[in-house]
Amino acid sequence: MKLVVLFMLITIPICCYASGSGCIILDEIINKTIDSSVSEDEYLQLLSPYIYTPLTRNAATEFKQCFLAQDNVTLENVNVMMEAIYDSNSCQESS
Repeated sequence: MKLVVLFMLITIPICCYASGSGCIILDEIINKTIDSSVSEDEYLQLLSPYIYTPLTRNAATEFKQCFLAQDNVTLENVNVMMEAIYDSNSCQESS
């Protein structure tokens, strides 16, 4: 799971601000990724404007599956981590 989160943080360009990423679309994607009530199909529909190849679709599917396989405590910890990133000194300096 830690590797998946690291992958997410590296591959998704996060331009951070104190109240989230500063990008409504990015915030929605991150929230839907973490939300276990969002199905794989709903997630792929949300990402459809950004999926251009079957390889990208497979990566997005596997990425969502990693989060669907986690318990609620782990998912809540990911939310806490995202807020800590947004509230960090590094992010506050960039806003």
